[in-house]
Amino acid sequence: MSSEPVPPAGATDPAIEALSYEQARDELVALVRTLEAGGTGLEESLRLWERGEALADRCQRWLDGARRRLDAAREAAAE
Repeated sequence: MSSEPVPPAGATDPAIEALSYEQARDELVALVRTLEAGGTGLEESLRLWERGEALADRCQRWLDGARRRLDAAREAAAE
């Protein structure tokens, strides 16, 4: 069993917050492969799932920010 404490739901991991979109995406892809391959215990699977959720959230925030920047650039160009 892992002795690491599980952060509360909604807590942000500073290490994840520091990742670029590409870094978060690549880690998420690797993590999904690990989970799909099976062979991990329940506790480890839950830890990986929670990290995957945090990575997916980080990627989504990067994409949302990119969309806002594109929208702002289009609006500025239209003026």
